[in-house]
This record gives sequence, C-alpha cells and structure tokens, in this order.
Amino acid sequence: MQKITLTSFFIFLFFAGQAQTKTFIDQPYIEVAGNADTSVTPNEIYIKIEISEADTKNKTSLEDLERKMYDALKAMGIDVEKNLTTSDLTSNFKNYFLRGKQVLKSKEYMLKVSDAVTASKVFMKLEDLGISNSSIDHVDYSDVEGMKNLMRTKAMENAKERALALTKPLRQEVGPAIYISDNEVYMVHPMERQAGIVLYEKQNSAQDLPKIDFEKIKVSSNINAKFILKP
Repeated sequence: MQKITLTSFFIFLFFAGQAQTKTFIDQPYIEVAGNADTSVTPNEIYIKIEISEADTKNKTSLEDLERKMYDALKAMGIDVEKNLTTSDLTSNFKNYFLRGKQVLKSKEYMLKVSDAVTASKVFMKLEDLGISNSSIDHVDYSDVEGMKNLMRTKAMENAKERALALTKPLRQEVGPAIYISDNEVYMVHPMERQAGIVLYEKQNSAQDLPKIDFEKIKVSSNINAKFILKP
C-alpha cells in the first residue's frame, strides 16, 4: 500500500511539472537575439619605468635619478603620490653586481596617465633625464562596468526592435519578455605593445608633440530574449 501511495505521489509530481512546463511553452512567443557594441578610448595608460644606475654608467646615483624623475613628473602636472607606484613590493630597490665588486641599483615603477599625449610627454622627458628603460605596460578604461551595463541595455533594446520588425507583417503585438539570457559581456583590448612602439616612433620622428592616440577598446554584449506574442 505504501509503494502504491509513493508511486502515485511521484506520478502527480511528474504531471504537475509537465503542466507548469506546458503552460510556459504553449504560450505564443517570439525568440530573438540582441547585440550592441561600442569602442572607447583608453583613459588609463600604465607606463612601466625602470630606473637604473647602469643607464648613466654609474655616474648618477639611483636616488638622484629618482628625485629628478619626481620633479619632472610634478612639473608636468602629474600627481606622483597618487599615480606613481613602486611595482617591486618585496624590496625598495634591486642590486646588480658587476665584476663581483661594483654594485648598481635599480628600481621599478608603474606610472598611470590618462591620455596618449601625456604618455608621449612622459617618454620624452624620461629620455631627457637619461631614463631609457620605459614602455607601455597595459591600457584600460576607468568606467568598465558602467560601459558593460550600457551595452546590455542597448542589446536588449535591439532585441525588442527585432521582435517588432518580425511581427509587424503578421499584425501581431509583442508582449512582455518571458525569458532573457544575458551572455557574457566581453572587452577586446588593443595590443598595448604595438601601441607603445607607435608612440615611441612618432615622438622621435617630429620635433613638435605628435597628435596620437591608442587603439580603442571594444565592448560588446549579446543577449537572447523571448517575448509573448499577442494576437
């Protein structure tokens, strides 16, 4: 008797589940995909700088090079306390031994600037100071999450527009959404190394400050949606 009761109970659950699924599937609906993308100019440019006494053949100490760099960056209007950090967290500086006796010190920094023109000025100033070991480490966009959400909104609007276009010849109305699938929003970054090379070549090819920019960052969103169809 107990086995029959349990069997009946599971059969009831099965048909109850089928009924709920049937209620969803049996509604007239239209399924569409929506997408949106945009390109944004990087506004966070990270420059890797290595100061080494070897650059001046040990004629200028690390501390003097460091001080000159600080003063030069401040004169350019850069907030060094906020935007200049030491990338080597384990020690204040690195030691390099030459011929077993001479010790040359080296220190690494990461500098953040907001545009390519400022980055160009930094490279030229560092070159003037005898600091030649610097390069673009990577670029980014500050309001990444805001831009991703904006593309999600536009992708959803695109899906609704497609649904309206498809149902217009049928003289049916598009009702509320009954299903939305948010595919992952992705970002495509430019090749930072290539951008750094372009920046360096251009700054040495003209006396005036070159009008340059980095390749834009692409932000894309794709969604799938189902809308109820009204007669």
